[in-house]
Amino acid sequence: MSRARPITAVLLALLCLTSNIPCQAAPTVSASAYVLMDADSGRVLLARSETAEKPIASTTKLMTALVALRSARLSDLVTVKREHLKEGSSMYLAEGETLTLEALLYGLMLPSGNDAAECVADFCGGREAFVRRMNETAAALEMTHTAFANPSGLDEAGHYSCALDLARLMAYAMRDPAFARIVSTRTATAGARTMMNHNKLLGALEGCTGGKTGYTGAAGRTLVSCAERGGLRLVAVTLHDGNDWADHAALYEHGFASYHGERVLERGEACALVPVRGGEASCVALAAEEGFAYPLADGEALTVRFELPDAVSAPVKAGQALGKAVVLLDGAEIARAALLAQNGVKAARTEGKSFWKSVFKN
Repeated sequence: MSRARPITAVLLALLCLTSNIPCQAAPTVSASAYVLMDADSGRVLLARSETAEKPIASTTKLMTALVALRSARLSDLVTVKREHLKEGSSMYLAEGETLTLEALLYGLMLPSGNDAAECVADFCGGREAFVRRMNETAAALEMTHTAFANPSGLDEAGHYSCALDLARLMAYAMRDPAFARIVSTRTATAGARTMMNHNKLLGALEGCTGGKTGYTGAAGRTLVSCAERGGLRLVAVTLHDGNDWADHAALYEHGFASYHGERVLERGEACALVPVRGGEASCVALAAEEGFAYPLADGEALTVRFELPDAVSAPVKAGQALGKAVVLLDGAEIARAALLAQNGVKAARTEGKSFWKSVFKN
């Protein structure tokens, strides 16, 4: 059975399809490839060549940091080896020096230390195994146009990504509190070092919550950033862009002016009832497995259709999946989620059963 109503609170799931981008005046962007994406839903708001596979320079370190946070503790002590001291951008490590993994991650993400990248990868299981985990994580995040060959982003055959994949990575990584804290930090100290974040958008762009810069000869200037205003969280990515600071600012101004975030059903909030046959209660309340927020342009509308059984038989277990909710944007499906029983319902005890139980007890 299906039921539909306008969405004041709608449900959602992890499965979210990219919807059509409304026809609105878009800013002029210098990048050879770019994307502006809603971080919560994955909806692409603006894009050009977003799946084109390109060298990505130090934006690679977004994945390096994420894998490191999954592999070791921030308090772990790491000793620097000679082979960690690589060319290019550096946090200026010294052979034999010992630092915490947390200090190395600040050195990785703020001054973009290639030496920190090599040191972290070696400590977290060895360079080869670490790069393999980077690629495994990319596959799990459905980054289908991405391959990593090193932890730093230096130009190397077989090392590439695309704007859309990097946006998905950033949106996912920002859910990790330690990652979000590190990339939002403007200055940090490690021993006698004071490290400055290369991301100039921090403090200069309203709502900027983090990001990662990059540059190599093959990649040109690359930039990934995240910003939040009015409950709407957006991610911008530009590849091979000589005007990236201005382009990101223009993309965000367009996105926040053209879309508003509509909060859909909160996780665990009751949204439907299903009758229960033979239960101690006559019905059970259902709640969406996941909440969701979705960006809407003027004139767009969401509806939700509940796919529910006419009734269920007791007993019902709390958390039991008993239906689905389907979210539609202007009539087209964009997401669906399971509806779960908020509480259990026991089977009703009949008089006959109670009588015979009492007889057998005697």
